[in-house]
Amino acid sequence: MAKAAAGALEYLPIVRVGNINQTLRSLKDMGYFVYGIDERGPTRYLDVDWAEHSVIVMGAEGKGLHELVKKNCDMLVSIPMSGKIASLNVSVATGIVLFSRLAKRV
Repeated sequence: MAKAAAGALEYLPIVRVGNINQTLRSLKDMGYFVYGIDERGPTRYLDVDWAEHSVIVMGAEGKGLHELVKKNCDMLVSIPMSGKIASLNVSVATGIVLFSRLAKRV
């Protein structure tokens, strides 16, 4: 059973895996480019030329991406912040990144 606002799960491909690092390596072997969203990522999300076949990995709120997950990403991407706020809620960050990726495809 899953919870999602406004039935979003009916429209988004969501996959649950047992081992995220093993899954990322398998997806890379299949030709996917893996982007990790990390507050210290050197590339701003607006500057990314998103690959057609891409995976976007979001970290846990407060903890971010695990170090081994970061190592399995092809690129670490950040959302620049200003002021005293260091990071965003993971759902907000996901919305920003997904909208940016979609906007570049149109």
